[in-house]
Amino acid sequence: MTSTLRPAETTEAVTSRPGRWLALSVLVLAVLLVAVDATVLGLATPYISEDLQPSGTQLLWIGDVYSFVIAGLLVSMGSLGDRIGRKRILLVGATAFGALSVLNAYATSPEMLIAARALLGVAGATLMPATLALIRNLFHDPRERSLAIGIWGATASAGTAVGPIAGGFLLEHFWWGSVFLINLPVMVVLVVVGVRLLPESRDPAPGPWDLPSVLLSLLGMIGVVYAVKEAAAHGFTWLTLAAGLAGAGALYGFVRRQLTLPAPLLDVRLFRHRGFSGAVLADLLTILGLSGLVFFLSQFLQLVQGRGPLEAGLTELPAAIGAVVAGLVAGRAARRFSVRAVVSAGLAAIGVALAVLTVIDRGTGYPLLGAALLVVGVGAGFSFTVTSDVILSSVPKEQAGAASAVSETAYELGAALGIAVLGSIVTGVYRGFTGPAGTPAAAHESLGGAVEAAAGLPARTSEAMLDAARTAFVDGLALAAGAGAAVLLAAAVAAWFLLRGQRLDDSASR
Repeated sequence: MTSTLRPAETTEAVTSRPGRWLALSVLVLAVLLVAVDATVLGLATPYISEDLQPSGTQLLWIGDVYSFVIAGLLVSMGSLGDRIGRKRILLVGATAFGALSVLNAYATSPEMLIAARALLGVAGATLMPATLALIRNLFHDPRERSLAIGIWGATASAGTAVGPIAGGFLLEHFWWGSVFLINLPVMVVLVVVGVRLLPESRDPAPGPWDLPSVLLSLLGMIGVVYAVKEAAAHGFTWLTLAAGLAGAGALYGFVRRQLTLPAPLLDVRLFRHRGFSGAVLADLLTILGLSGLVFFLSQFLQLVQGRGPLEAGLTELPAAIGAVVAGLVAGRAARRFSVRAVVSAGLAAIGVALAVLTVIDRGTGYPLLGAALLVVGVGAGFSFTVTSDVILSSVPKEQAGAASAVSETAYELGAALGIAVLGSIVTGVYRGFTGPAGTPAAAHESLGGAVEAAAGLPARTSEAMLDAARTAFVDGLALAAGAGAAVLLAAAVAAWFLLRGQRLDDSASR
């Protein structure tokens, strides 16, 4: 098996061994684990609403608290993996992820589910940086590494397809908690096989793991993201402003501390590299534009168009197919054309597809939805794969965990902000709908709440209320799609300038 701790002169022999591809198959299981968990939640939302009866705000927290926590801990966990061993932290994290999935499955209240999702974020923060960092250390040849990253990204995209389909099947036959239990068999295979196949790698001279930096990073990220979420949902208040300022102050303190430490958790000087900063920004804005829309699209398919959960999952399949295909050829395309051309084109494609979805209505047919989702998948596959490659190639392999964590932090922060900001647009428009006399207050909290409340109303009142609620939800979804399109098109322009002259490495690293 490969190991980055071996002398440099053995590198060619190591990289010629087929074991690295078997090791990659274990790493992509971890990616699959996280991707499936993220996508099944959207399909389960109507069932969670019916069973646990969360408020609209609680429903948003259920959707995004995982991303908030994972965004706050990714840099710390990536740096910890560099220090104690990436294989070790991956296997420990996978075990915890599986155990906490059981806690999520059997949550009995909205508060319990929010807490369980937060703990799952702690475990999830150990997985993604470790997988990318191990790829950086397994594959020294840059072309092989680009293919490996493409497979890694394609697996994440495949997880977005497997999750809804498997989740849809489970939701039609079992209770909503079963969608979390599908993590268990994947976790078992990952741990059992990973113990034998994965090589250990770490920074040979990492320095101490600085606990104050860990706390500053966590408090800063959570404070800032919480402030953005609350401001988007309820407007600015003194509490929101205080949380935002405290978070910003903690992040400023984190940056200042990293500049003074001889062995920082994150070398913030990496952001002076224009290609590194451009790739990170592209990741963040891409997922910000997508995540809120995707989170609510599952509800649109089920609660507005009346599709079953399995059919809704299959409806979203084109996005995953497009991302898988694009991810596998993205590295080759970036070398033939240019990094900025591929990334900017991918971002622009997503923006155009989201712009098309602004014309969505309750009767929108599948050809339009399917075509838009396919374009979204292709654009995301090109953009994410190339930016991940750029980020990993910009740092020495000893810092691969921290660099991977920056990439994943951008992804998770974008997801949290997307659900908070774009989701709040949907919720804000929805809450303003005018229902008939007798419409209960719970119907204004969420569309799932309206569907549940309708069951206890007279037929004519129920029909009128649901008609108004569904129309308002679709109006909010179209407005959010427009906002997402604007973000993605702006990101495409920014990437064109920030990634100017950036190329993927063609020389083998030692």
